[in-house]
Amino acid sequence: MPEILTVLTTIDSEEKARALAAGAIERRVAACAQVGSAVQSFYRWEGAVQSDPEWQVLFKTTAARYDALEAYLREAHDYDVPEIIATPVVRGGEDYLAWVAEETA
Repeated sequence: MPEILTVLTTIDSEEKARALAAGAIERRVAACAQVGSAVQSFYRWEGAVQSDPEWQVLFKTTAARYDALEAYLREAHDYDVPEIIATPVVRGGEDYLAWVAEETA
């Protein structure tokens, strides 16, 4: 079974989040993408504390497709420094994990 990852990003509108999700599925760099509701992000940028609403997008992919997913996110994202965080899936339903691998092959 290939190594499976979840990959998280955030973006500043629901429309853009949906576009990122759909684009990743169309390109087969992720098997599934979930767009969450708005979250309030607090961060320091260019020396000042900022606070903005953002939408989280969680992708499911394989480690073998991570580089392609990251390249897609960097190309499609309009942030200077997009959040892109990959987390290994240490356990999961074998049939679901096999489906993720199949959909990203």
